[in-house]
Amino acid sequence: MLFKRVSIIVLVLFLTSTILAGCGGGQQPQSEPAAPEAPAETPAETPASTEWKLPERSDRDPIPADQLKIGVILIHDENSGYDMAHIEGIKGAIKNLNLSEDQVIFKYNIPEDETAYDTAVDLAEQGCHIIISNSYGHQSHMMAAAAEYPDVMFVASTGDTAAFEPVDNVANLFPYTFQSRYVSGVVAGMKLKELMDSGAVTDPYVGYVGAYPYAEVVSGYTAFFLGIRSIVPEAHMDVQYTNSWYDPVAEGEAANALMSKGAVIIGQHADSTGAPSAVQAALDSGKTVYCVGYNIDMRSVAPKVALTSAQNNWVALYTPTINRMITGEAMPSDFSGGYEIGAVMISP
Repeated sequence: MLFKRVSIIVLVLFLTSTILAGCGGGQQPQSEPAAPEAPAETPAETPASTEWKLPERSDRDPIPADQLKIGVILIHDENSGYDMAHIEGIKGAIKNLNLSEDQVIFKYNIPEDETAYDTAVDLAEQGCHIIISNSYGHQSHMMAAAAEYPDVMFVASTGDTAAFEPVDNVANLFPYTFQSRYVSGVVAGMKLKELMDSGAVTDPYVGYVGAYPYAEVVSGYTAFFLGIRSIVPEAHMDVQYTNSWYDPVAEGEAANALMSKGAVIIGQHADSTGAPSAVQAALDSGKTVYCVGYNIDMRSVAPKVALTSAQNNWVALYTPTINRMITGEAMPSDFSGGYEIGAVMISP
Protein backbone atom coordinates (compact mmCIF):
# COMPACT_ATOMS: atom_id res chain seq x y z
CA MET A 1 0.00 0.00 0.00
CA LEU A 2 2.88 2.38 0.75
CA PHE A 3 4.22 2.07 -2.77
CA LYS A 4 0.73 2.64 -4.22
CA ARG A 5 0.38 5.81 -2.18
CA VAL A 6 3.85 6.96 -3.25
CA SER A 7 3.07 6.29 -6.90
CA ILE A 8 -0.22 8.18 -6.74
CA ILE A 9 1.11 11.27 -5.05
CA VAL A 10 4.24 11.35 -7.24
CA LEU A 11 2.00 11.27 -10.30
CA VAL A 12 -0.24 14.03 -8.94
CA LEU A 13 2.69 16.25 -8.04
CA PHE A 14 4.38 15.64 -11.38
CA LEU A 15 1.27 16.53 -13.32
CA THR A 16 0.60 19.65 -11.29
CA SER A 17 4.13 21.03 -11.18
CA THR A 18 4.77 23.78 -13.70
CA ILE A 19 8.52 24.11 -13.56
CA LEU A 20 11.56 21.90 -13.42
CA ALA A 21 13.60 23.89 -11.07
CA GLY A 22 14.62 24.51 -7.57
CA CYS A 23 17.06 23.91 -5.03
CA GLY A 24 19.94 25.08 -3.02
CA GLY A 25 20.20 28.25 -4.97
CA GLY A 26 16.62 29.22 -5.09
CA GLN A 27 13.76 29.26 -7.51
CA GLN A 28 12.40 32.75 -8.06
CA PRO A 29 8.91 33.25 -6.58
CA GLN A 30 6.08 32.94 -9.03
CA SER A 31 4.30 36.17 -9.92
CA GLU A 32 0.54 36.56 -9.84
CA PRO A 33 -1.06 35.44 -13.12
CA ALA A 34 -1.97 38.24 -15.48
CA ALA A 35 -5.61 39.15 -15.93
CA PRO A 36 -7.10 37.35 -18.94
CA GLU A 37 -7.36 39.36 -22.12
CA ALA A 38 -10.76 40.18 -23.58
CA PRO A 39 -11.99 37.43 -25.92
CA ALA A 40 -11.74 37.95 -29.66
CA GLU A 41 -14.84 39.32 -31.36
CA THR A 42 -15.14 36.26 -33.57
CA PRO A 43 -13.79 32.72 -33.14
CA ALA A 44 -11.87 33.11 -36.39
CA GLU A 45 -9.66 35.74 -34.75
CA THR A 46 -8.49 33.33 -32.03
CA PRO A 47 -5.41 31.34 -33.12
CA ALA A 48 -5.54 27.59 -32.58
CA SER A 49 -3.53 26.39 -29.58
CA THR A 50 -0.55 24.14 -30.25
CA GLU A 51 1.36 21.85 -27.94
CA TRP A 52 4.79 23.21 -27.06
CA LYS A 53 7.66 20.75 -27.22
CA LEU A 54 11.27 20.94 -26.09
CA PRO A 55 13.50 22.05 -28.97
CA GLU A 56 15.58 19.42 -30.71
CA ARG A 57 19.28 19.40 -29.89
CA SER A 58 22.07 18.30 -32.23
CA ASP A 59 24.96 16.06 -31.32
CA ARG A 60 28.21 17.84 -30.50
CA ASP A 61 31.81 16.90 -31.20
CA PRO A 62 32.90 14.24 -28.67
CA ILE A 63 35.75 15.10 -26.31
CA PRO A 64 38.27 12.37 -25.40
CA ALA A 65 37.72 11.36 -21.77
CA ASP A 66 41.31 12.04 -20.74
CA GLN A 67 41.09 15.57 -22.17
CA LEU A 68 37.75 16.59 -20.67
CA LYS A 69 37.92 19.48 -18.22
CA ILE A 70 35.03 20.24 -15.83
CA GLY A 71 34.29 23.44 -13.90
CA VAL A 72 31.94 23.46 -10.90
CA ILE A 73 30.48 26.61 -9.32
CA LEU A 74 29.10 26.14 -5.79
CA ILE A 75 26.94 28.54 -3.76
CA HIS A 76 28.65 27.43 -0.54
CA ASP A 77 31.26 24.83 0.40
CA GLU A 78 31.48 21.42 2.07
CA ASN A 79 30.02 22.85 5.30
CA SER A 80 26.65 23.04 3.57
CA GLY A 81 24.92 19.67 3.22
CA TYR A 82 23.46 20.73 -0.11
CA ASP A 83 26.83 21.69 -1.56
CA MET A 84 28.52 18.62 -0.09
CA ALA A 85 25.96 16.47 -1.91
CA HIS A 86 26.96 18.17 -5.17
CA ILE A 87 30.65 17.71 -4.46
CA GLU A 88 30.10 14.03 -3.78
CA GLY A 89 27.95 13.82 -6.90
CA ILE A 90 30.69 15.22 -9.13
CA LYS A 91 33.34 12.99 -7.56
CA GLY A 92 31.10 9.96 -7.91
CA ALA A 93 30.43 10.77 -11.56
CA ILE A 94 34.07 11.12 -12.51
CA LYS A 95 34.81 7.86 -10.71
CA ASN A 96 32.08 6.14 -12.73
CA LEU A 97 33.56 7.56 -15.93
CA ASN A 98 37.17 6.75 -15.00
CA LEU A 99 38.18 10.41 -14.98
CA SER A 100 40.73 12.03 -12.68
CA GLU A 101 39.89 14.59 -9.98
CA ASP A 102 42.61 16.70 -11.59
CA GLN A 103 40.17 17.22 -14.45
CA VAL A 104 37.76 19.12 -12.17
CA ILE A 105 38.05 22.72 -10.94
CA PHE A 106 35.80 23.53 -7.97
CA LYS A 107 34.86 27.14 -7.20
CA TYR A 108 33.43 27.56 -3.69
CA ASN A 109 31.24 30.21 -2.04
CA ILE A 110 30.22 31.91 -5.27
CA PRO A 111 27.30 34.31 -4.63
CA GLU A 112 24.33 34.74 -6.94
CA ASP A 113 25.56 37.97 -8.51
CA GLU A 114 28.05 39.15 -11.12
CA THR A 115 30.68 37.04 -9.35
CA ALA A 116 29.00 33.98 -10.85
CA TYR A 117 29.46 35.38 -14.37
CA ASP A 118 33.10 36.24 -13.68
CA THR A 119 33.68 32.75 -12.30
CA ALA A 120 32.05 31.08 -15.29
CA VAL A 121 34.20 33.16 -17.66
CA ASP A 122 37.33 32.31 -15.66
CA LEU A 123 36.55 28.58 -15.90
CA ALA A 124 35.92 28.87 -19.63
CA GLU A 125 39.23 30.71 -20.07
CA GLN A 126 40.93 27.91 -18.14
CA GLY A 127 39.76 25.48 -20.80
CA CYS A 128 36.74 23.85 -19.15
CA HIS A 129 34.54 22.07 -21.68
CA ILE A 130 31.53 21.88 -19.32
CA ILE A 131 30.71 24.26 -16.46
CA ILE A 132 28.13 23.32 -13.84
CA SER A 133 26.55 25.64 -11.27
CA ASN A 134 24.38 24.50 -8.36
CA SER A 135 22.21 27.48 -7.43
CA TYR A 136 19.19 29.01 -9.15
CA GLY A 137 20.56 32.54 -8.77
CA HIS A 138 23.65 31.54 -10.78
CA GLN A 139 21.52 30.77 -13.82
CA SER A 140 21.25 34.19 -15.52
CA HIS A 141 25.00 34.72 -15.15
CA MET A 142 25.70 31.27 -16.60
CA MET A 143 23.49 32.08 -19.58
CA ALA A 144 25.33 35.35 -20.17
CA ALA A 145 28.66 33.55 -20.20
CA ALA A 146 27.26 30.80 -22.46
CA ALA A 147 26.50 33.35 -25.17
CA GLU A 148 30.18 34.31 -25.23
CA TYR A 149 31.59 30.75 -25.22
CA PRO A 150 29.51 28.69 -27.68
CA ASP A 151 31.92 25.74 -27.57
CA VAL A 152 31.50 25.33 -23.80
CA MET A 153 28.46 23.59 -22.27
CA PHE A 154 26.89 25.46 -19.32
CA VAL A 155 24.67 23.42 -16.98
CA ALA A 156 22.54 25.16 -14.35
CA SER A 157 21.59 22.63 -11.70
CA THR A 158 18.17 23.87 -10.55
CA GLY A 159 17.67 26.19 -13.50
CA ASP A 160 14.60 26.46 -15.72
CA THR A 161 15.33 28.68 -18.75
CA ALA A 162 17.65 26.60 -20.97
CA ALA A 163 14.94 25.54 -23.41
CA PHE A 164 14.08 29.20 -24.07
CA GLU A 165 17.62 30.55 -24.51
CA PRO A 166 18.79 31.66 -27.98
CA VAL A 167 21.83 29.36 -27.67
CA ASP A 168 21.93 25.56 -27.33
CA ASN A 169 25.06 25.20 -25.20
CA VAL A 170 23.00 25.48 -22.01
CA ALA A 171 21.10 22.89 -19.98
CA ASN A 172 19.16 22.49 -16.73
CA LEU A 173 19.04 19.51 -14.42
CA PHE A 174 17.39 18.71 -11.09
CA PRO A 175 16.07 15.64 -9.25
CA TYR A 176 12.41 15.04 -8.38
CA THR A 177 12.89 15.97 -4.74
CA PHE A 178 9.17 15.84 -4.00
CA GLN A 179 9.31 12.05 -4.31
CA SER A 180 11.71 11.54 -1.40
CA ARG A 181 9.92 14.31 0.51
CA TYR A 182 6.72 12.27 0.36
CA VAL A 183 8.44 9.09 1.55
CA SER A 184 10.17 10.94 4.40
CA GLY A 185 6.73 12.30 5.32
CA VAL A 186 5.43 8.74 5.59
CA VAL A 187 8.29 8.01 8.01
CA ALA A 188 7.37 11.09 10.05
CA GLY A 189 3.73 10.03 10.02
CA MET A 190 4.64 6.61 11.39
CA LYS A 191 6.46 8.21 14.33
CA LEU A 192 3.61 10.67 14.89
CA LYS A 193 1.07 7.84 14.98
CA GLU A 194 3.25 5.90 17.42
CA LEU A 195 3.41 8.91 19.74
CA MET A 196 -0.35 9.42 19.54
CA ASP A 197 -1.14 5.74 20.10
CA SER A 198 1.03 5.75 23.24
CA GLY A 199 -0.63 8.92 24.57
CA ALA A 200 2.64 10.88 24.52
CA VAL A 201 1.14 13.30 21.96
CA THR A 202 -2.47 14.42 21.58
CA ASP A 203 -2.12 17.19 18.98
CA PRO A 204 -0.59 15.99 15.65
CA TYR A 205 1.04 19.35 14.96
CA VAL A 206 4.00 19.47 12.59
CA GLY A 207 6.42 22.31 11.81
CA TYR A 208 8.52 22.88 8.69
CA VAL A 209 11.56 25.13 8.30
CA GLY A 210 11.66 26.42 4.72
CA ALA A 211 14.32 28.53 3.04
CA TYR A 212 12.15 30.57 0.65
CA PRO A 213 8.51 30.44 -0.53
CA TYR A 214 9.68 29.18 -3.91
CA ALA A 215 8.08 26.49 -6.04
CA GLU A 216 10.61 23.80 -5.11
CA VAL A 217 10.19 24.40 -1.39
CA VAL A 218 6.40 24.54 -1.64
CA SER A 219 6.14 21.32 -3.65
CA GLY A 220 8.54 19.68 -1.19
CA TYR A 221 6.66 20.56 1.97
CA THR A 222 3.36 19.73 0.28
CA ALA A 223 4.65 16.24 -0.52
CA PHE A 224 6.03 15.89 3.01
CA PHE A 225 2.70 16.89 4.53
CA LEU A 226 0.74 14.54 2.27
CA GLY A 227 3.09 11.73 3.29
CA ILE A 228 2.36 12.43 6.96
CA ARG A 229 -1.37 12.61 6.32
CA SER A 230 -1.30 9.23 4.60
CA ILE A 231 -0.63 7.85 8.08
CA VAL A 232 -2.22 10.51 10.34
CA PRO A 233 -5.08 12.14 8.36
CA GLU A 234 -5.76 14.74 11.05
CA ALA A 235 -2.18 16.07 11.11
CA HIS A 236 -1.73 19.82 10.55
CA MET A 237 1.41 21.79 9.72
CA ASP A 238 2.90 25.30 9.77
CA VAL A 239 5.84 26.49 7.65
CA GLN A 240 8.32 29.13 8.82
CA TYR A 241 10.76 30.65 6.31
CA THR A 242 14.32 31.77 6.99
CA ASN A 243 14.80 33.64 3.67
CA SER A 244 18.20 32.04 3.31
CA TRP A 245 19.42 28.74 1.92
CA TYR A 246 22.08 28.36 4.60
CA ASP A 247 21.75 30.05 7.99
CA PRO A 248 22.25 27.70 10.96
CA VAL A 249 21.13 30.33 13.49
CA ALA A 250 17.95 31.31 11.61
CA GLU A 251 17.09 27.66 10.97
CA GLY A 252 17.51 26.83 14.64
CA GLU A 253 15.39 29.81 15.66
CA ALA A 254 12.65 28.83 13.21
CA ALA A 255 12.59 25.30 14.63
CA ASN A 256 12.42 26.65 18.18
CA ALA A 257 9.55 28.98 17.25
CA LEU A 258 7.58 26.09 15.79
CA MET A 259 8.29 23.85 18.78
CA SER A 260 7.20 26.62 21.15
CA LYS A 261 3.81 26.48 19.42
CA GLY A 262 3.61 22.75 20.05
CA ALA A 263 5.12 21.14 16.93
CA VAL A 264 6.30 17.60 17.72
CA ILE A 265 7.83 16.88 14.29
CA ILE A 266 10.09 19.37 12.49
CA GLY A 267 10.81 18.97 8.77
CA GLN A 268 13.14 21.20 6.77
CA HIS A 269 14.11 22.50 3.38
CA ALA A 270 17.20 24.46 4.33
CA ASP A 271 20.83 23.51 3.96
CA SER A 272 22.34 23.48 7.45
CA THR A 273 22.06 21.33 10.56
CA GLY A 274 20.52 24.22 12.52
CA ALA A 275 16.99 22.80 12.79
CA PRO A 276 17.97 19.22 13.77
CA SER A 277 20.44 20.57 16.34
CA ALA A 278 17.66 22.69 17.89
CA VAL A 279 15.34 19.68 18.00
CA GLN A 280 18.01 17.57 19.70
CA ALA A 281 18.50 20.30 22.32
CA ALA A 282 14.73 20.45 22.88
CA LEU A 283 14.56 16.70 23.46
CA ASP A 284 17.46 16.94 25.89
CA SER A 285 15.49 19.57 27.83
CA GLY A 286 12.50 17.26 28.16
CA LYS A 287 10.31 17.93 25.12
CA THR A 288 8.87 15.16 22.96
CA VAL A 289 10.08 16.18 19.52
CA TYR A 290 11.60 14.60 16.41
CA CYS A 291 12.90 15.85 13.07
CA VAL A 292 13.29 14.97 9.40
CA GLY A 293 16.35 16.47 7.74
CA TYR A 294 17.51 17.27 4.23
CA ASN A 295 20.63 16.65 2.12
CA ILE A 296 22.61 14.60 4.64
CA ASP A 297 22.03 12.01 7.35
CA MET A 298 21.40 14.17 10.43
CA ARG A 299 22.09 11.48 13.03
CA SER A 300 25.57 12.88 13.63
CA VAL A 301 24.09 16.11 15.06
CA ALA A 302 20.72 14.80 16.24
CA PRO A 303 21.24 11.14 17.14
CA LYS A 304 18.14 10.78 19.32
CA VAL A 305 15.64 12.72 17.20
CA ALA A 306 16.57 12.38 13.51
CA LEU A 307 14.01 10.04 11.93
CA THR A 308 15.47 10.20 8.41
CA SER A 309 16.52 12.77 5.79
CA ALA A 310 15.31 13.33 2.24
CA GLN A 311 18.40 13.18 0.05
CA ASN A 312 19.47 13.75 -3.54
CA ASN A 313 21.92 11.46 -5.30
CA TRP A 314 23.55 13.84 -7.75
CA VAL A 315 25.74 11.04 -9.12
CA ALA A 316 22.69 9.76 -11.00
CA LEU A 317 22.33 13.10 -12.79
CA TYR A 318 25.95 14.13 -13.20
CA THR A 319 27.20 10.81 -14.60
CA PRO A 320 25.06 10.83 -17.78
CA THR A 321 25.42 14.60 -18.15
CA ILE A 322 29.22 14.51 -18.12
CA ASN A 323 29.26 11.35 -20.22
CA ARG A 324 27.38 13.17 -23.00
CA MET A 325 30.43 15.42 -23.35
CA ILE A 326 32.57 12.32 -23.98
CA THR A 327 30.18 10.61 -26.40
CA GLY A 328 29.06 13.76 -28.19
CA GLU A 329 25.41 12.87 -27.63
CA ALA A 330 23.11 15.89 -27.72
CA MET A 331 22.64 17.52 -24.32
CA PRO A 332 18.92 17.81 -23.47
CA SER A 333 17.81 21.26 -22.42
CA ASP A 334 16.17 19.77 -19.32
CA PHE A 335 17.17 16.58 -17.51
CA SER A 336 15.44 15.34 -14.39
CA GLY A 337 14.58 12.12 -12.61
CA GLY A 338 13.73 10.56 -9.29
CA TYR A 339 13.55 7.08 -7.84
CA GLU A 340 13.43 5.51 -11.31
CA ILE A 341 17.06 6.54 -11.95
CA GLY A 342 18.22 6.54 -8.31
CA ALA A 343 18.40 10.34 -8.11
CA VAL A 344 16.50 10.63 -4.80
CA MET A 345 16.44 8.59 -1.60
CA ILE A 346 16.06 8.83 2.17
CA SER A 347 18.80 8.21 4.70
CA PRO A 348 18.64 5.21 7.08
